[in-house]
Amino acid sequence: MSPNHSSVEAVVQSYFDGLYEGDAEKLGDAFHPSADLRWVEKGELKILTVPDWLAWVRKRPSAKAEGKPREDFIVTIDRSDDKTAFIKVKCQLPPRFFTDYLVAMKLADGWQIVSKSYRYDLKE
Repeated sequence: MSPNHSSVEAVVQSYFDGLYEGDAEKLGDAFHPSADLRWVEKGELKILTVPDWLAWVRKRPSAKAEGKPREDFIVTIDRSDDKTAFIKVKCQLPPRFFTDYLVAMKLADGWQIVSKSYRYDLKE
């Protein structure tokens, strides 16, 4: 495995860890500050900035603290070159089970997620 591929996986692992632990600092390190999150709710596109999302993460109890099960994994990484990657992942914060589409770019300070679009299913 190439070092560049490993570093893409490393930023995704930081994302997974930050989500499960409710660690806004880890998530902030994984995401570029200008990134946003996008999803569709009731047929309407919703957009949340990373700073607003991190403020929300800081207020909610973490899945880890609540003893919720952890399951997160990379489905696929599609690299168009050595600086751009599209990553499909599955993760969960029960009762929500997510499919995330992440775009990561290798910037001066290393890999960061620059965009996240997602969907989720509610399961009991």
